[in-house]
Amino acid sequence: MYPELTLPLVAAAVLLAGFVIFLVVFRPVLRRLALRQVSRRPGELMLVVAGSLLGTALIVASLTVGDSLDRSVRQTAYDSLGQVDEYVRSPSAAVGDEAAFRLGPLRQNPDVDGVLTMRGTGTAASVLSGGRRVAEPRVLAWELDFGAAARFGAPHRSGLAVANPGPGRVVVNGNLATSLGAKVGDRVTFYGYGRGMDATISAVVPATGLGGIGVGAAVNRDAFFLPGTLSGLARQAGQEISTTTFISNRGGVEDGARLTGTVSDQARGLLGPLAAARGADLQKPKQEVLDQARQTGDALGSLFLFVASFSIIAGILLIVNIFVMLIEERKGQLGVLRAIGMRRRRVSHELMIEGSLYTVVAVSLGGLVGLGIGRIVVALAVRIFNGFNDTGNQLSVIFAVTPTSMINGIAAGFLIALLAVTITSVRIARTNIISAIRDLAPAPRGGARRRSTLLSAAGTVALVVVSVPVVAHGVGMQVYLLPALAVVAAVPLLRRFWPARPVHTAVGLALFVWGLIAHLVRPHLFDDASTGTFIVQGCMLTFASVLLISQHQDVLLYPLRRLMRRPSQTGLATRLAVAYPTAKRFQTGATLAMYCIVIFVVVLLTQISAIIDAGVQSEVTKAAAGWSLRADHNPAVPWPDAARAVTAGPFAGQVAKAATLVSGDALADDPLRRTAKDLPVVAVGLPDDIAAAPPALNDRLSSLPDDAAAWRLVLRDPSYVLIDTFYGATGGPQGKPPRAGSKLVITDPQTGRSYNRTVAGILTDGIVFYGVGGAEPRRYPVLMSQPAVTGLLGTEARPSSLLLRLAPGADVERVGSQLQGQFLAQGMVTTDLAQRVRDNFTASQQFFTLMRGYLALGLLIGVTGLGVIMVRAVRERRRTIAVLRALGFQARTVRSSFYAESTFVAFEGVVIGTLLGVLTTWLLYQNSPSFGSLNAPYPIAWTQLAVIIGGTLAASLLATVGPARRAARIRPAIALRISD
Repeated sequence: MYPELTLPLVAAAVLLAGFVIFLVVFRPVLRRLALRQVSRRPGELMLVVAGSLLGTALIVASLTVGDSLDRSVRQTAYDSLGQVDEYVRSPSAAVGDEAAFRLGPLRQNPDVDGVLTMRGTGTAASVLSGGRRVAEPRVLAWELDFGAAARFGAPHRSGLAVANPGPGRVVVNGNLATSLGAKVGDRVTFYGYGRGMDATISAVVPATGLGGIGVGAAVNRDAFFLPGTLSGLARQAGQEISTTTFISNRGGVEDGARLTGTVSDQARGLLGPLAAARGADLQKPKQEVLDQARQTGDALGSLFLFVASFSIIAGILLIVNIFVMLIEERKGQLGVLRAIGMRRRRVSHELMIEGSLYTVVAVSLGGLVGLGIGRIVVALAVRIFNGFNDTGNQLSVIFAVTPTSMINGIAAGFLIALLAVTITSVRIARTNIISAIRDLAPAPRGGARRRSTLLSAAGTVALVVVSVPVVAHGVGMQVYLLPALAVVAAVPLLRRFWPARPVHTAVGLALFVWGLIAHLVRPHLFDDASTGTFIVQGCMLTFASVLLISQHQDVLLYPLRRLMRRPSQTGLATRLAVAYPTAKRFQTGATLAMYCIVIFVVVLLTQISAIIDAGVQSEVTKAAAGWSLRADHNPAVPWPDAARAVTAGPFAGQVAKAATLVSGDALADDPLRRTAKDLPVVAVGLPDDIAAAPPALNDRLSSLPDDAAAWRLVLRDPSYVLIDTFYGATGGPQGKPPRAGSKLVITDPQTGRSYNRTVAGILTDGIVFYGVGGAEPRRYPVLMSQPAVTGLLGTEARPSSLLLRLAPGADVERVGSQLQGQFLAQGMVTTDLAQRVRDNFTASQQFFTLMRGYLALGLLIGVTGLGVIMVRAVRERRRTIAVLRALGFQARTVRSSFYAESTFVAFEGVVIGTLLGVLTTWLLYQNSPSFGSLNAPYPIAWTQLAVIIGGTLAASLLATVGPARRAARIRPAIALRISD
């Protein structure tokens, strides 16, 4: 993923690493100092590395997820296309033969290594197995020259190099054989053009290349016959058989796609007027599949990287906190080094060398750990994404990682960690010599304070000037970031006039309030669909909350005052527990932020899941609108009395109403201009009586009084259409949704003619119409009247589906199964609409669960960080603990104080993050259009929140057990006599 970032990331990493290598080679004193510090405490080194490597692991895992999902989608190019790069589909044998003749010169094109014409149709199939009949309603049947198929795409494998089956025999692919439970020698009945035909399986071929060929689906169940077999069946039924000429570009499966533009231009020129006048449709399926794969991989990879970013930020805070504590422990040592003549930059260089050693080990191990995490996440993610699709066209789990992603992940992890170390070390090196040796607070320097005031004033003015137009007209992260930076930049200036506490309090409140209300001031704040906006908002709320808490710990500790005043071991332990966190505000704040930022996002996702759960039933009602089943049938099989057939005979008392849907594949633009390419859509012609009980709309033209009026307008006026709220969505953050009144340009792919349409309304949930008539699940439905579909697509618009309303008390699953069995010859496939909506919500919930699990790794960073801090605290406070023990403090009091300290810090972080998550979700629920269709009361997931809080606190306490016991075992005499 992100090949455009490889060069700058690697260049920056090499530059920084080169400087560190220079220090190691040419500064032997600094090298010895750094190595000595690392070798003295191998146990603490492992803790530091364990906390740091997770950042790199999460970056690598996120990029790996993107690579794997990209490869999983690209697998369609191998399975259902193979050597096929373009094809020309014709509506009849006569047009197909003429198209094949016109495309003949392509065989002499050096960029083409195969041209093959096949005739095909959609059928159903059944086989008698184990005393019962097993059926598959969706089969692609083809007739072809098997010798030509074997040579197609040579020297590469065609996927259908198999012997001629002979009359009365058929070759099937593995998908169909598995679906039917059939094997070589079995007798299969195929139903095409309303007629049955028996054939014996002569061979089963893998479902790859021509063996898995289709015209858009990811999984195809194919059967291959001798030439004339299906044509004869079509002639007997008085029907036309569609003809397809497949073209293979020179090269392998993916290499050939690079020549698509050149070859398709020549093919289009050879077809001439045949395409527009007689419907010979040129398609570039492999290029579309590969483009979609890149888009899907990038979108979902960036989504996982967005979630991981909060854990990565926690990792950065951990690194900074570790080095701040290191300098606190070594303050006297560094002061002595400065006193004997070592310059500030030498001190910072020594710390850089030490930090680089931690970083190199961490990123190396992090890359390997990231691969393992990525493999687990990919397996779960593909399973969840397949839960959105019940058509059988589902992705295979393909784990893949590219060198680009590994290099990007490791380079990014190295840069982030080493930059954090470098910036911290530079700050540390500025410690005053006398203050460091005597362990005093650094005294402010007059000159530095004046410079910071002037810089603060200039920076504040500049940021305010930039912020005003951004807030007035902008969207995205700048609306949060620039005003926040202006407020933060003003701190040194404000400190010249007011004390630190009121200034920091005011800054924290300003940031906190702006983080909560910015989307109210700018209602279209999230229209850019950028994950960066959410990252900035989360960091801003966390920073503001931690700043406020750090400034007012005395207020929060007021309920504990009685306990701390008690002259008991418990009172002493409590006073010790709160003394250090309140005195070391920066360290405590960084630890709080580690917990807070991760818990905030975990709770946010948990609450969104609870909101979705609360609205499932109302969404089912709105989406299904009283219809029980959708029955898709083979549009190639004429069925003029379909509605009467499913309401009569054995279904007379079960199916109360049937409404016919007409559909056909088309192309349409994106009204939001997220892409310049036309989107694949399915034009759906609605029955007139659907307006009596229509699915709910999320938006409609302002001139319409209600939703029913929008449906009536679409049925009455062919210039209006309906689309759903996910039209054109890419898989990442939704961003700005389509709006009623948008203009849509719909194109007939057969003729190339375009038609302008106006969006009359936006469906709240259009899941009922996805995959209608067996269309590809990725095609977005565009709803219009049946005459409008016919006028748009001509004969390509055919009755393909029925909406069924069952009688009260009828069993949906049983009736659906009976319909499929009764109308197998028509290729009927039924869909339980209510269950389809529920399954979609279930898949969404599983995705949120996966994201929370992924984010839980950030909690591991927080817990690890707390453990590291407690270990460091024991070392830093050895003398203090020894003095307390010498004065009579019991070992259990010291141990209890460490337990209480870690619980105190973790509890504050968890509670702040939880409250922020609940509050932010409530504001989004009240104001965001994404939740506009839900009318349930705002729910709080008490059980899940209790588990999150309790589990995090328990893990934090467990991480403190070792350091607390170690502190309790410190011997006063030894600790007071030995400095280290």
